[in-house]
Amino acid sequence: MVKNWMKTPVITIEEDESMQEAIKRLKEHNIRILPVLKKGKLTGIITDRDLKRASASDATTLDVHELIYLISKIKVKQIMNRDVIAIPFDYTVEETAEVFLKNKISGAPVLDKEGKILGIITESDLFRVIISLTGIEKRGIQLAFQLEDQPGSIKEVTDIIREHGARMVSILTKYEGVPEGYRNVYIRLYQVNREGLPELIAALKQKATLLYMVDHREDKRELYQN
Repeated sequence: MVKNWMKTPVITIEEDESMQEAIKRLKEHNIRILPVLKKGKLTGIITDRDLKRASASDATTLDVHELIYLISKIKVKQIMNRDVIAIPFDYTVEETAEVFLKNKISGAPVLDKEGKILGIITESDLFRVIISLTGIEKRGIQLAFQLEDQPGSIKEVTDIIREHGARMVSILTKYEGVPEGYRNVYIRLYQVNREGLPELIAALKQKATLLYMVDHREDKRELYQN
């Protein structure tokens, strides 16, 4: 669930505060998104891109002092985006990524059932999810297969892996771009005996179509199929 990956506490700003204060708050907290509130209710959102766009048109005609004065007078509500795209707290990370991609956004507030802000989720948080769920931090080995899309096809492969003493940290599959009746399967291993790896690879090739192998610890890559 997205609630397990969002950032808290949420840094917000009131809509009657100045553009100058918004710039300061983004910089102080090293963030790119500020939910805008009015009496505790979400009314908009402002990003570092909004702030740059709001000041860019006058930047070439004003000196520094005039520009600072200008941004101290502009209210957040004058430049904020009122069409807020928010993520329900019980969305999965996959649903969240789909919303980001569809709307071409890099972050959004996370709301509870009553519309209260619980956190902020960003692209960086989704990257953390990918790293965590795939287990790449263990610096193990990833094997990619093309298997028939039928019950037991993955088990045949994982049984061989277990027989050779390796442990599996993640198994992912995909159908997109794969011939009909097949699927690509990606298995990440750790605690692999590198000396016995050639024997494991040979055994797997006898049972399945092996696409590639990447050893993240040794930075070794083998491509078996084009």
